Amino acid sequence: MRLLVFSDIHGDEAALARLIQIEADGYFAAGDLTSWGRGLDRLGRLLAHRGRKVWVLPGNHESAEAVAELAARYDLNAFHEQALEWNGYHIAGLGYSNPTPFNTPGEYSEAEIARRLERFAALKPLVLICHCPPYATALDRIRQGVHAGSRSLREFVDRHRPEYLLCGHIHEAEGVSVSLGLTKAFNVGKRGYLLELAPR
Repeated sequence: MRLLVFSDIHGDEAALARLIQIEADGYFAAGDLTSWGRGLDRLGRLLAHRGRKVWVLPGNHESAEAVAELAARYDLNAFHEQALEWNGYHIAGLGYSNPTPFNTPGEYSEAEIARRLERFAALKPLVLICHCPPYATALDRIRQGVHAGSRSLREFVDRHRPEYLLCGHIHEAEGVSVSLGLTKAFNVGKRGYLLELAPR
């Protein structure tokens, strides 16, 4: 089973078109297809080429409502706060980010992130797809000594140990992969990451 996970397209139609040409069993857009929600329809038309094989999360630049409307219009799957079972894995998604200095449309407090993640705590084995990365890791490092990820997500990963975590949001960490205890974690960025899962 091949899952293509990508994030932070920010209106780059050429990058999205390249991703959609890659053969996969599922395509997961992990937020920020746009900047400030502009041009979402153009990107929806590209995602529609893969139709029901596409699951979409809102990033901090989109609202959950706008992404749900996009999914309905182009026959995609809205994935915010949803989980599905596939080949023996639970795949779960949470969009939005922890607070930023920019007052973007899709931000949660740390308490809200913790509350919304809790619905996934009992799912094993878990592939967790979030827009924001966990705090104080190579996945959320903006520059040496400066981290901007979610403390609540880091606590969830440390406590519940999903098998995989895939995220985006911090552009400077695009392409970084780390192990957080038993969790293999990736900042997928707009280049994307093809996760291959053997059936269980």
